[in-house]
Amino acid sequence: MSGSDHHDHSHGEESILTDIQKRVKALESILVSKGLVERATIDQIIEHFENKVGPHVGARVVARAWIDQEFKRALLEDATKAINSQSDFPQVGQHLIAIENNDSLHNVVVCTLCSCYPWDVLGLPPVWYKSAPYRSRIVSDPRSVLKEFGLELSEAKKIRVWDSTAETRYLVIPQRPVFLGVKSESELAKCVTRDSMIGTGKVSPLSEDNVNG
Repeated sequence: MSGSDHHDHSHGEESILTDIQKRVKALESILVSKGLVERATIDQIIEHFENKVGPHVGARVVARAWIDQEFKRALLEDATKAINSQSDFPQVGQHLIAIENNDSLHNVVVCTLCSCYPWDVLGLPPVWYKSAPYRSRIVSDPRSVLKEFGLELSEAKKIRVWDSTAETRYLVIPQRPVFLGVKSESELAKCVTRDSMIGTGKVSPLSEDNVNG
């Protein structure tokens, strides 16, 4: 590939970047050029958040809890220890607590002071999780807030709001819907959404795209 060809290709990629992506690339270039950070370090950070942490980790944990009762008992007793005892899961930090939804109780997580969040198993927090309206309203009127997220819970179901701190983070184990039927752990994990592990979303039906993806 000639130098001009390479330039044209890069320019084409640049033209389809969003404004935020362009700003990030510009900031990265400045930091690297000033010697404040090495590009290899940035690549390692990106690789860490794309592959080693994120909602795909939490989804696998939930799926295993759905099909392995012994693991679920261990998870509810000490989530950090249970996850770190599994050789195929990435290691997670201390003080992770798993809480289980059931027929009579629905759990939802917030951080009322800032944005404490279980990054190890859920990745980066969504923007709304850090917003002041969510942090205040989910405590004062959780049923209405959950309805806005598309979760309409019966009046008979109790809602418990858990407040994350710098020392303690929470992972919601959503109920396994009957419509999922008999599925493998990997198939079930594809149905577990990030929001369902915060307590603000639903488990999604397994689509053919997910099965074949």
